[in-house]
Amino acid sequence: MTGQKREGPKFGKLIGASLGPGDPDLITRRAWAALQSGARWLYPVKKAEESSYALSIVERGGVPVPADAVELVFPMTRDADILAKAWARAAEQTVELLGEGRDLVFLVEGDASTFATFGHLARVVRELLPQVEVETIPGVSSFAAAAAAAGVTLAEEDETFAIIPAAYGVEVIDHLLDEFDTLALLKVKPMVDEVVDLLEQRDLLTTSVFIEKVGSPDERIVRDVANLKGEKVNYLSLMLVQNPKRVRGELRRGCRKRKEAVNASAST
Repeated sequence: MTGQKREGPKFGKLIGASLGPGDPDLITRRAWAALQSGARWLYPVKKAEESSYALSIVERGGVPVPADAVELVFPMTRDADILAKAWARAAEQTVELLGEGRDLVFLVEGDASTFATFGHLARVVRELLPQVEVETIPGVSSFAAAAAAAGVTLAEEDETFAIIPAAYGVEVIDHLLDEFDTLALLKVKPMVDEVVDLLEQRDLLTTSVFIEKVGSPDERIVRDVANLKGEKVNYLSLMLVQNPKRVRGELRRGCRKRKEAVNASAST
């Protein structure tokens, strides 16, 4: 028909489904529904045809892996050229699959918005395909699950809490111990000995706990963290450090008086 506008190709939606750190019982109902929605599965691996930790969480939950599930390779390296090529390849593959008009659900261990592969993948896909719809399904983060497993309260009332990769080094960690009541040190594997030494110097060994592969069948909790020195730990590990001796500044509690609030508003 003349005068009728032709519609462009319909692309599928890209969905980042957070699965929690390891226990399939922590998969949210929303992520569970996405897995069984008929969307095609994408899952990350470090090497081609290698096992996927994210995929294993779903398998332990009893959900069969679809025959057409697709692996995307994200190598564990700091080589910028290798990483750039891998990201470009994964994004191009994702865009090609979205072009088939079917939704894609990308499996994410932990929470998709916290130190996850999905955020970077979605950003590159959007650069290649600006009109793509992206949905992020939140989930249980590794540090929240670790705190629950170890019986640690991350923050109470006015306490402060920070999450950092341990790779920033002991000088940064040492500084942050004076600024925050609790630190979650992620990706602690290469820094275990240095962190333990720092905690010993700060007399914080007894208020620290190490958690490895939280929620998985291989979960391990170590409360005597001094024993970790010289040990090779799993990549999926973190440490929760609390500093009960931290000196806090004065807090302003309660509501401001009405006159004070009016004056503040008038001066802006």
